[in-house]
Amino acid sequence: MEENKKLRYRMTAICLVYMLLLIVFFVTMFNAQIVHGADYRSQSVRTNTSVETVEASRGIITDRNGKVLVSNHAVYTLTFDPSLVEEDALNGELLRLIALLRREGVAWFDELPLSDGAPYAFDYTVPRSGMLVKYLADKKWIEEGMTADEMRDGVSPQKIFERMCDLYGVDETLSATQKRALVGLRYSLETAKLDGDGTFLFARDVDVALISLLKDGGYGGIRVGTSAVREYQTEVAAHILGHIGKIQNWDDYKDKEGYKWNDLVGIDGVEYAFEDYLRGTDGKRVVTMNEDGKVISELYSVEPRPGGNVALTLDIDFQEKVEQILANAVEEMTASDGIGRGAAAAVVRVGSGETLALATYPTFSRATFNRDYNTLLEDPLSPMLNRATMGLYPPGSTFKPAAAVAALETGAITTRTKIRDLGVYKYYDLNLKCWIWPGNHGLINVTDAITVSCNYFFYEVGNLTGIATLERYARAFGLGEPTGIEIPESVGTMTSPEYVNSLKGQHWTDGMTLQAAIGQAYDLFTPLQLANYIATLAGGGTRYPAHLLKDVSAYDGAVPVYVYDEPPVETVEIGEENLKAVLAGMRKLVTDGSVRSQFKDCVVDAAAKTGTAQTGGRGTISNGVFVAFAPYDDPQIALAIVIEKGDTGGALAETAVNILNAYFTAADPDVVKENTLIK
Repeated sequence: MEENKKLRYRMTAICLVYMLLLIVFFVTMFNAQIVHGADYRSQSVRTNTSVETVEASRGIITDRNGKVLVSNHAVYTLTFDPSLVEEDALNGELLRLIALLRREGVAWFDELPLSDGAPYAFDYTVPRSGMLVKYLADKKWIEEGMTADEMRDGVSPQKIFERMCDLYGVDETLSATQKRALVGLRYSLETAKLDGDGTFLFARDVDVALISLLKDGGYGGIRVGTSAVREYQTEVAAHILGHIGKIQNWDDYKDKEGYKWNDLVGIDGVEYAFEDYLRGTDGKRVVTMNEDGKVISELYSVEPRPGGNVALTLDIDFQEKVEQILANAVEEMTASDGIGRGAAAAVVRVGSGETLALATYPTFSRATFNRDYNTLLEDPLSPMLNRATMGLYPPGSTFKPAAAVAALETGAITTRTKIRDLGVYKYYDLNLKCWIWPGNHGLINVTDAITVSCNYFFYEVGNLTGIATLERYARAFGLGEPTGIEIPESVGTMTSPEYVNSLKGQHWTDGMTLQAAIGQAYDLFTPLQLANYIATLAGGGTRYPAHLLKDVSAYDGAVPVYVYDEPPVETVEIGEENLKAVLAGMRKLVTDGSVRSQFKDCVVDAAAKTGTAQTGGRGTISNGVFVAFAPYDDPQIALAIVIEKGDTGGALAETAVNILNAYFTAADPDVVKENTLIK
């Protein structure tokens, strides 16, 4: 009995222990899975998986015929993740990385806007240089709300650098070069955190050899990824295509969906203008790694979607010919007189505003733009200036057709009005000479006045018409107004009392009306404005916005996203008789006038107007300006050419003929010039 009693006690104790263990087990499981289950699951995912952004490909850019101008190719990228490195080892890992990159000749991104060496100065050419203000405010080193200008004026860049060295524990024994490189990367990592990103993309387009060295050397914090970089399939249209780069001002993008502070975006040209179409939608990928950091699975949670394909109105083959024709003309002039000069040409379609070519001389290569940047910046001829849309030039006598329309339509003159050129036009105390003085053009009508470009006639036109009417018609033709082109352009000015009186030290005089009527005074227009004005005139007065966008399609080319179809922006009412008289004057210039010898080789009937725009005082060489359209009876294209210090506009006639021939022989290879024997 005693033994049985002891056995029962033992069994009871064992059961109680088992029951206690089960209670502890169930309490632990309940706590882990029910009470704190979500937290533990989240920690488990963070420990074993990571969510990565998968960069979407940027859309390609083509010309009007589908020829690819800008595409992409895949490259390797290097990202630094400080969370993978112990804090006390971070400087050492970064210094190892810097030494390797230097040894291999690989450049890295450094967003600290300070000069490379002491004494330190602010460098605002660095992308996102404005981020320094946010960084300093976050450190309480400057007052919250201080502007970049206030910081620049009141904060010492040398002191900033020294405080950063202290903050990051930079070893005093390091060389000045090592200190600057280390502080630059530490700053870049920290500003990435301020924008909500724990990693920093410090190198793009690296080769496999460097990646092997990084893996073999056990460099901590490095992540290898892939990205797409732009590849230029053409050497022309550099001023139009633009380029991409890191976001320069985060404030412009922070409220836009899908952008991160270190994204690449269009910086200028059509890359910038059509950013919304070209940019794709990034994807998300969940990556699972084992305890050794090896990827064991990948799963797309959101598939990346490439950007749209943008087709431009440019004809790239024609663009290339126009650039070469313009370059030949300028270089021939420079070879004869040794004068460096710039030039531009613009060609648009009549009746649509489509821009077929925008050429600027000198130009540059987009493929080597980054490497050549400093050289281009120092070139006195400013090759990075897009003269076709940004260059402002007096139109000279190419303005006279617009002045003629203003006078005819308001009744200041009629097509039968004749004015006798006396050689010198006397207006109060002014004695304005016609260009032919001491000769004169005699008694002429408006058609002949355009053909011979009689200044005397148009001085009287200006006097009879008045500056208000001249300005109104000029603006109706788009002169001194935005053309609508999607890339940056200068608006220019049309002479007016309001404008002149707004200039420091200047005041309006009525004599300026006479100068404005012949395209001088304060008239300043771009070559594109001049081309679109002639297209408007040749098209009977209907002005379309100049544009580069033809259409946009989805990345697979199957679905059209957008097709350009903007209506005219202005209609200049021109009576049939008046229009015929003005255009006839431009036609007679090439058949009987000063450029008839050059136009004998033109493959189509054309009409044109020369211009000589004064650039300064006595002894300076004037700019040459030339406008034309063709064919005369069925206008299809209009063009404008400006050659700085090109002297008389007639010197540009051969250039215009070569451009017209390049276009119309490409459009119809069987076309032959007038008076040519067909075999």
